[in-house]
Amino acid sequence: MTAPARPSAASRNGSPQDSATRSSAELIRAEAPVLAHNYHPLPVVVARAEGVWVEDVEGRRYLDMLAGYSALNFGHRHPALIEAAHRQLDQVTLTSRAFHHDRLAGFAEELAALTGLDMVLPMNTGAEAVESGIKVARKWAYDVKGVAPDQATIVVAADNFHGRTTTLVSFSTDPTARAGYGPYTPGFRVVPYNDLAALEAAVDETTAAVLIEPIQGEAGVVIPDDGYLTGVRELTRRAGCLFIADEIQSGLGRTGRTLAVEHESVVPDVLLLGKALGGGIVPVSAVVARREVLEVLHPGEHGSTFGGNPLAAAVGSAVIGLLSTGEFQRRAAELGEVLRTGLDGLVGKGVTGFRARGLWAGADVDPALGTGREISERLLREGVLVKDTHGSTIRLAPPLTITEDELSASIDALGRVLND
Repeated sequence: MTAPARPSAASRNGSPQDSATRSSAELIRAEAPVLAHNYHPLPVVVARAEGVWVEDVEGRRYLDMLAGYSALNFGHRHPALIEAAHRQLDQVTLTSRAFHHDRLAGFAEELAALTGLDMVLPMNTGAEAVESGIKVARKWAYDVKGVAPDQATIVVAADNFHGRTTTLVSFSTDPTARAGYGPYTPGFRVVPYNDLAALEAAVDETTAAVLIEPIQGEAGVVIPDDGYLTGVRELTRRAGCLFIADEIQSGLGRTGRTLAVEHESVVPDVLLLGKALGGGIVPVSAVVARREVLEVLHPGEHGSTFGGNPLAAAVGSAVIGLLSTGEFQRRAAELGEVLRTGLDGLVGKGVTGFRARGLWAGADVDPALGTGREISERLLREGVLVKDTHGSTIRLAPPLTITEDELSASIDALGRVLND
């Protein structure tokens, strides 16, 4: 695989010695005594990045096929997003919500228009968006639906991933994410994903909402059967509860549509967004919902010092501007066919199966050839960055700016590490 020409030292930020004072190995060793060991990164130390390529401190270049778990849908340092951030840095970056600022109204108007919903609650991280969505759903259940105080329930799907807070891991079925963090937050009912009968059996008069990922990312890019999302929408409407779609990973162009729910022409009551909304520059998330839902919040009942800050709003508006053209959704759909065709050619040649939608795939590797971690490390040596999940599954989620040649090269590299 041929990488673009490496930028000259003069074109980089800082002198070339800035990141060369310690080697990758030295920097990795230096982390161990001072950083909590809550991650197990691949042994690469990124110092610079542009587009779909990253460069380590020694100058080795890698094709990024993870894109920050979809936070980098538009690639590293997209010029339009960098320009928006620089322009806002020269104006104002933070006011807190104690005051109004000149970027917030436009951001909220644009995001509501993009999603087809009414109102926006700006937050920062994806977990904050989910936590906020849960709070809003419970408040709606008490104020609008008339559920008895402290009796509201939310139905969720097994194998979900919605974040790492104590409430969110309370309804995780992943022992690694959940174990050791009790006592757990009550009020959740877990049913199998992609099972409408089980979902209907779990919904009753106490149900505030059904919270699901339209595509389960951490579980290995698990795509439900056609009609499942439509069924969830119809069921929640009949039951008089909210449909909350967590599109923090699946949304904003990743699957070939602006939102993954659009593949079934479904409009949820509440939409949770994050990751790509910040363009890989700042953390930006949001709860976007029908007016009736978000109007249950009143001053003092919920907030965030940094939520909707001017820098976040400026970058978020620039992201929406990129999506408003439809270019990135089309690229994800068209290149998604290249990804699917490439993976299909590897089935029986090291890949036992895969699931793909747009530029997002989970590929199951024959365990006899190695774990997902081991395959990821072999791809690292080939100059391709991916990340494993759940044993022998690897995730492929490149920036939507990737070229067909770059995408094909990454699939060829996977074929080599599985068959050499």
